[in-house]
Amino acid sequence: MIVFDLDCHDGPHRFEGWFKSSDDFAEQQARGLMTCPLCGSGNVAKAIQAPKLARKGNQLPAAVPASAEVPHPSALPGPPAKKIAPAHGPVAAGPLPPQMMELAQKLAQVQAEALKSSRWVGKSFAEDARAMHYGERDAEIIHGQATIAEAQELAEEGIAVMPLPFPVAPPDQAN
Repeated sequence: MIVFDLDCHDGPHRFEGWFKSSDDFAEQQARGLMTCPLCGSGNVAKAIQAPKLARKGNQLPAAVPASAEVPHPSALPGPPAKKIAPAHGPVAAGPLPPQMMELAQKLAQVQAEALKSSRWVGKSFAEDARAMHYGERDAEIIHGQATIAEAQELAEEGIAVMPLPFPVAPPDQAN
């Protein structure tokens, strides 16, 4: 997989696109399959990017043993938003190892299965989650869209929220 930063020329929008290869990107662009997720414009192109160069073996961070326990995010000191980004750059360049691809596919399957029992609420996610938390409406499993600020406010109120590992298209935009 390859990730490109993409620019929408009809609005100052920048977003990521994941492709199998550079040829896959070119083919999708030629067929008019790329649109801006913010405004729906098809006037999308690759943004100028600096190349990502692999580090030398002696410059890579030390590997964490597989047996090491990863603490729950609530056990980490400080606000969760400050603990999301790693302190170092990319660990590897190039294609993902087969084990990572298999793990990503399994994670995508688990997410898809979980969403079958969840209801899409769109941009009213924060409002609906808050109403359920305070007993103003019946509790149910929901998914939708929230800004980072809305998600942080929900977490500060003790409302459990979690970003999905893979993007979800709204039902009216899914093909």
